[in-house]
Amino acid sequence: MATAPPPDGHQPVVVALPQYVCTVPQPNMMVHQSAVNVPAVQPSDGIIWSLVCFVYGNPFCLGLAALIFSIKARDRKVVGDLEGARRHGSTARTLNIVATVLTSVATLLTGIVLLALAFR
Repeated sequence: MATAPPPDGHQPVVVALPQYVCTVPQPNMMVHQSAVNVPAVQPSDGIIWSLVCFVYGNPFCLGLAALIFSIKARDRKVVGDLEGARRHGSTARTLNIVATVLTSVATLLTGIVLLALAFR
């Protein structure tokens, strides 16, 4: 069996594979190693959610704080500091969750009180 020569910069590695299935000894096989560059996952900054929390529901200025951290995360991502972008993005996400929950609870309670007063 003829094999093609390895590409430039690659050295073939000969590995003896264990014979578990076949009782007839097989010749050594060549294994080519190659590196795969996986691009880093870009952290999310949540800028849209922060803007929505800032404009429509901003309890205790949490929407403003989330917007500031989202902008910081976006700036860190542009600079190339992915760890800093993840940290600021995570803080913005937490603030957005808290602001959304507080706004939802306040809206729900307001609706319940208004309905109770209307049917009284």
